[in-house]
Amino acid sequence: MLRIIPFLFLVLCGPVLGGPQTNFHGNMTDQELFWGTDQYDFSVVVPAAGLECFWHFAHRGERFYLSFMVQWVTGVGHDRHLSVTVNAPSSLIMATVDDAKGQINFETEETGFYQMCFSNFHNRFGTMQVFLSFGVYYDGYKDPDKTKEEEKKKKEEASKDLNNTLSVIEGATHKVENHVFHMFRYYNFGRMRKSADFFLLLSNSQYITWWSLFLSLLIVTSGYLQLLFLKRLFISKSGTEEKKPRC
Repeated sequence: MLRIIPFLFLVLCGPVLGGPQTNFHGNMTDQELFWGTDQYDFSVVVPAAGLECFWHFAHRGERFYLSFMVQWVTGVGHDRHLSVTVNAPSSLIMATVDDAKGQINFETEETGFYQMCFSNFHNRFGTMQVFLSFGVYYDGYKDPDKTKEEEKKKKEEASKDLNNTLSVIEGATHKVENHVFHMFRYYNFGRMRKSADFFLLLSNSQYITWWSLFLSLLIVTSGYLQLLFLKRLFISKSGTEEKKPRC
């Protein structure tokens, strides 16, 4: 028993070799880690007079896009305007939109995390739900290391006057992927419109239901009061003979 205790002590409290790992991709640069066409779409609820911000990574010279649409608004004013601002990593304002829906698309001039802020300062007493779709895509991007290799290949191909079928297939594949990506972008914007119309129809249905119920109660109450008033007009008081008027 005494021999087992030191063994357990070494197993449980032995020397730590390195501690927690914080760099899971030590052999990868940020160029390789964050590179690629990506897309995110989700809904977020912005509170009354609130501000919600998100960050997304993009490289210099690539395309950054953002599409948004207000789905529903609660409160008294029901102002559907939303103030949207996109800032560069150096805090430079890249684009601003103040509307219920909009699209932002620009070429990034810096490499880093771009900030997207959504402000609901128009509604002081009402929240709103916003559907977002944002991301980056790369038109004609080529990695510097790959460009050097491709230049060498092109020189060799030019000297040999050979047609590289694989390069043609690769270029056509990238074009198809790019067109499919943009197709999904427009599809998401159409889905935004559909969801916004659905919530608008739902709110109108609730409004018509409650307003019809209120008018029905008002009509019934007014009819009852009118009937009670007319009934009182025809009430005759029956008195005794002593109280009858005499000639």
